[in-house]
Order: sequence, then structure tokens, then C-alpha cells
Amino acid sequence: MTSPAYPGDQPRPEPPDGVRGPAGVRARADVRDHVRERVREREETQVLVLLPPSEGKATVRSRTRLDLGALSLPGLTGARATVLHELVALCSGDTEKARAALGLSEGLRGEVAKNAGLLSAPVRPAGEIYTGVLYDALGLATLSPAAKRRATRALLVFSGLWGAVGVKDPIPAYRCPAGVRLPGTGPLGAHWRRPLAEVLPEVAGRGLVLDLRSSSYASMWRPEGELAERTATVRVLQSTVVDGVEKRGVVSHFNKATKGRLVRDLLESGAAPRDPAALATVLEELGYVVEGSAPEKPGSAWRLDVIVTEL
Repeated sequence: MTSPAYPGDQPRPEPPDGVRGPAGVRARADVRDHVRERVREREETQVLVLLPPSEGKATVRSRTRLDLGALSLPGLTGARATVLHELVALCSGDTEKARAALGLSEGLRGEVAKNAGLLSAPVRPAGEIYTGVLYDALGLATLSPAAKRRATRALLVFSGLWGAVGVKDPIPAYRCPAGVRLPGTGPLGAHWRRPLAEVLPEVAGRGLVLDLRSSSYASMWRPEGELAERTATVRVLQSTVVDGVEKRGVVSHFNKATKGRLVRDLLESGAAPRDPAALATVLEELGYVVEGSAPEKPGSAWRLDVIVTEL
């Protein structure tokens, strides 16, 4: 009876001399260890994508309630608890004081009451909570299964309340921008700098960091040193021609929609560029017009400009 064939109908090779019996077991164990090491290397060199949150959040209907212990990045739990409890206390008191502290208009007064109930609020995965132009263009729910797995590993959403969360982390709808100054904690950007600096370099591993955050969320954590040199920020510029002269400018809607589509295309492609130069090449292969160069100062992030003419 012949042995089962390997893929391609090739006959199964005999083990080399001296690799039968217990030695063969050791050889197979060595192969498994090698495979595990390669997997670990891929995980360490995967792209880490930093996203801003949306100000608006989806309505949550769920029996599951908030549990800080269920969130990823457990090194942030203490800092999360500090902000959460102070935010709840603030919003459980004087509504006008809370509204002023959070920078909410009269029409958003109801967000104060929502914040007051966060400790017992229903939760959904963060990827379903965040809405708006960027997240609509990203379309997490309609990604292919493989791209969804990559999104779970690669995407981190920054937040004034949570620091940073993965798209599968169960969180409630909330209102707490990074620019807020809480009465006790102070500016949230400053509050998060140390905890995030302690946690995120390890999360980034040896891979590329693609930073798509807006300025207030970027202030919460900035990669430094060698990690900064593996970081690329992206600016989306709209190109228009007026009287035969090209003009470029940042337009919020173009910026958010293009960043969402860019992340979606990267996830679907399966590409894992190791550095900003390789990222620029991948984006060009995906059909984007990209301009940028290495920073002149060591220990600085790259800035790539993506040029668009229409949505």
C-alpha cells in the first residue's frame, strides 16, 4: 500500500538516515519550533494601524455590560479606571458643568446622561461602536474573513476614555474626546502619555506603524527613536486645478474617507510592508498616488502624502 501523497501528488520522502525513531520525533519537534518562531516573527513584524475614534457612536443594545478586564492591553486598565470613574462622577453631577468640560453643544446634552451610566452600560465590539466617514469607508463588517482577522490583529483605535482599544474590545457608547480636561485628572492627552508609552512599543514589535490619527489623539503617544523611524503618518491632499495651476489642500471629508479606504485596501491585500518606504510602494501598487521621503532627522517618523482628485 502506497503512502498518502504530499500536495502536488509527490511521493512522501523517506526520512534521512539517523532521523527515524526518537530522533525523528526530535526532528519533527525542531520543525514545529521553527514554525512557531516564524509565526512569532510575522506577528512581531505585522503592520500596526493607529486610528482616531469617531465622535458619534452607534446605539448599543446588548445584555453584556462593561468589564474593564475584558479589554485588550491590560497594562492600561488602571489608567482606564481612573478616567472612567472621574467621567462618571462628573456627568452624574451638574449637567452644565459636565457639558462645558466635555465641550458639548446644547444639542448634545443627552451625552452627559449616557456618560453617567457607563459603569452599567451595554457594550458592543469597538469596531461596531465607531461610526462616521472613516469607518464607513473602512467597512469592517464587509471585509473578507482573512481581512477581518488582520483587522483584529492590526487596528488600534485611540480614545480619551480607554487610551487605545482593539476593534473586538467590548465597549459602550461614550463621549470623551482626547482634548478634554477633567477636573481631577487634568488634560487627558497628558494622562495617557506614560501608560501608552509603557504598553505600545511592545505591541508594535518590529513592524511598521501606520499612524492615521488626528492631532489631538496623536498627542497621547508618539513613537520615539528606532520605532519612530518605522512609523509613517499619512496626510491626504485634494488636488484641484484652478486657471491651469494645481492647488493642494486638506479637506476633512476627503481625508477621512481616503484613510478608511486605504486601510481597507491594505487589509484586503494581505500586504505587510516592514517600513515606510515599502508602504509607499504597496500603496502605489494599490492605485494610490503617494509622495514622501525619509525624514532628515534621525528618530523621526515619515510623512507620506496621498494625493486625491475626487472621492
